[in-house]
Amino acid sequence: MNIPLWLDALIAALLLIGAIVATLGSVGLARMPDFYMRLHGPTKACTLGVGCTMLGSLLYFSAAGKGISVQEVLITVFLFVTAPVSAHVMARAALHRRVACSAHTRHPPWPEMDHPPVTPAPANPGEARQGPSAILGEGSDARSRGGS
Repeated sequence: MNIPLWLDALIAALLLIGAIVATLGSVGLARMPDFYMRLHGPTKACTLGVGCTMLGSLLYFSAAGKGISVQEVLITVFLFVTAPVSAHVMARAALHRRVACSAHTRHPPWPEMDHPPVTPAPANPGEARQGPSAILGEGSDARSRGGS
């Protein structure tokens, strides 16, 4: 197995970068103060750290073997698709269950969730009416229109 020196250095750099980023993501998981911040570290570490490691593995086994290693490509695609989706689902579930934020959070999500969105008031108050009286005129309804 004769791998060129430049490719060997690239593989080593990718593996080293992947290991460093994955380690930083693990430290972020352990040290962040609340769930939302803890969710951020491993998600980024999964997509970037494991992605670099898989790319290094792909290059190594492709250069040493007979062609592109399909297993590493499938693992990388699977991780790049599932990590952001799973983080989004976990964050939405935490918001729904009102998991507590850190005291240092600048914009807690609850005030926006507690109140329905405010719709602007119409310029003409008569436009705000709904139902039959808005269509047929003030004080009238469908039963009083009939000729009987």
